[in-house]
Amino acid sequence: MFRFTKGLFKFDYTDYHAILGVSLDAEFSEVRKRYMRVARRLHPDTCPFENQTDRELANQLLSKLVSPAYNKFSKEGDRAELFVILNKMRNNISQQSSKIEFTTDAAKEVAKVGDYQEVYKVALQKLSDRQYEFLDKTLEVTEQISELNLAYLLRKESQSGVNLTPLSPVKYSVSKDDKTVKPKAQNSLVNQACSRAESLISNKSYAKAILELKSALKMEPNYSRGHALLGLCYLKQNQGTMAKIEVRKALSLNPKEPKALEVKKLLERAINGKITNKTTGKVTAKTDKKGSKTEKGNGLLGGLFGKK
Repeated sequence: MFRFTKGLFKFDYTDYHAILGVSLDAEFSEVRKRYMRVARRLHPDTCPFENQTDRELANQLLSKLVSPAYNKFSKEGDRAELFVILNKMRNNISQQSSKIEFTTDAAKEVAKVGDYQEVYKVALQKLSDRQYEFLDKTLEVTEQISELNLAYLLRKESQSGVNLTPLSPVKYSVSKDDKTVKPKAQNSLVNQACSRAESLISNKSYAKAILELKSALKMEPNYSRGHALLGLCYLKQNQGTMAKIEVRKALSLNPKEPKALEVKKLLERAINGKITNKTTGKVTAKTDKKGSKTEKGNGLLGGLFGKK
């Protein structure tokens, strides 16, 4: 009944984000809040439209578009699958980026400006505010939002390589042998996010790695490897206190986490007067004014893990 031909829709993808008028990075709480507001406006018992034709159209939009879109987000399995498909599609679309032409000024601006995220956020808010205000314009505005999403998706690919993340946690199980928290699926989205973060760390892109890891930890706050990698990023940025907090968190979740133990050793070296060369990554001994090696850790990192 309703047909869309612009934005992400033209790639044979149903843009549920555009239908609801929410950001591609929206948390589930935002999605639910938006759905409740739109549903209240379109539902036969609460819609403000007096014209019978508008009331019928509102009911059709709710039952055929809005509610099915929300159902995709409300079910954990569907939600995770949605983001996997979206990320895969992004890679395919990026290969055709030179052939993509945007028709709206907002999408064109997102595709070119430096601070594209802020421009995307503001433009999306303006469109979503009027998306279901006049129902004869709803489909047109939804297509404009989808085109905005397409431009944003391409910028995410070209600027940072950071994937969009699902709005649900990845389930974890406990091993009977060592009670270590482990992911049920090795190819989980959280694991993939951490792998991307490690790649960013190897390229010294610590700020981007931190964003990736924080996104992963929103999905699964009790993932020890994620906390360990975050601790490493903070250590590389000379934020000892933050590194300490993340490493302690990682070890409390899994005392045998390899990455956490590795970062702990680096912190202990710092405590014992050794420093890491930012350029080479090599650890060298720190000396006092007389040229002798410092044996005890004082200052910011002193007493980080105790005498042991």
